Amino acid sequence: MPIEEPRTELDDRYSSAGAEPTPWSTAVARLAAAELFWISTVRPDGRPHVTPLPAVWQNGALHFATGPEERKARNLAANPETVLTTGVNLWDKGYDLVVEGTAVRVTDEAALRGLALAWEEKYGSFWHYEVRDGGFHHGAGSAHVFAVAPRTAFGFGKGEPFSQTRWRFDRGPAGGSA
Repeated sequence: MPIEEPRTELDDRYSSAGAEPTPWSTAVARLAAAELFWISTVRPDGRPHVTPLPAVWQNGALHFATGPEERKARNLAANPETVLTTGVNLWDKGYDLVVEGTAVRVTDEAALRGLALAWEEKYGSFWHYEVRDGGFHHGAGSAHVFAVAPRTAFGFGKGEPFSQTRWRFDRGPAGGSA
């Protein structure tokens, strides 16, 4: 996946005087370093579903894994639009990130092997996965792996200066060109 530079804008309505937009490269470094994300999906009946999970940043996208029978996997089968968030649970310190996009299942074995290595490098040997049959396998369980390339992302700087940065990518609803 080619690396794309987004359109970056600071929302003055929610930013302190003198605040600057956060560069996308800084947001990417924060996404890569974050250990815990919250994924929001929509149930087939329209109700929201939110749950925490680990994720890795690779090739311009956040990647996460979920068992094929888990609620989030079933939700994504009906509606692949999702939001992943990460940050600090304080109002006046830290930085929060929100990534909106379409979850696309990764089944290519070479890509999965690279992602399995990335998971173990980031989270340790507990997260060791075997790759086969288009997914991750861990003990008796299996997981589908999804990629979410940002279509729109938001960054919230907390504490002086407060800031809200929006990054927009030229991707349509299914991750293609708009």
